[in-house]
Amino acid sequence: MIRHHPEDALMLAYAAGQLPAGPAIVVASHIERCPHCCQRLQAFEAWGGALLETAEPAVLQPEALARTLAAIEAQDASPRPPRVASPARAPRPALPPGVRWPQALRGCTVAPWRWVGPGMHWSRVTVPHAPDSNLFLLRMAAGKKLPVHSHSDLEMTQVLYGSFHDGRQHYGAGDFDGADDTVHHQPVVSGDGVCICLASVQGSLLPAGRIARVIGRLVGL
Repeated sequence: MIRHHPEDALMLAYAAGQLPAGPAIVVASHIERCPHCCQRLQAFEAWGGALLETAEPAVLQPEALARTLAAIEAQDASPRPPRVASPARAPRPALPPGVRWPQALRGCTVAPWRWVGPGMHWSRVTVPHAPDSNLFLLRMAAGKKLPVHSHSDLEMTQVLYGSFHDGRQHYGAGDFDGADDTVHHQPVVSGDGVCICLASVQGSLLPAGRIARVIGRLVGL
């Protein structure tokens, strides 16, 4: 059962297309497996459409349509570069049996698992239209824990498999967690198996110790 969901402000920003690429992918990965949030998204989109219908029309500048059509025609007439075959995409890292990749990651490049500590691996996720997005996968063995840390901005986490507890709540498969600069926590994986999460970090992590700073540098946070 999914117990933790994005807050209304995040859902509204997602519905309006105002979230950066990394956070939007994490929120989308939650929505696609959460019927409750699917309904919430539909409601927010309906409210947004109703607001647009009540908004006063904006007056365009003279000849705006003509300039737009001329720009489109000029682009169509310009010579196009030869098509270059895309390089073969490397296989994604292995997931436990029965676990499916979120559809929100379609088109993204997912790097192989990389060791960052005993029982801990991570994988960089590259978003084609936003390569600077700080988006990654984290896989931790049963009982493993991250160092205590906070955040300079917002960290969003979607649990894909397994579960963890961070001193505030227990998060299982399908749950979403948003932690801002007011949160100091230490995620600890449950003792019954591995935990895999998709996470987006805006700003940087603020580790509370030397080991945490070393791990942060290894993963570029």
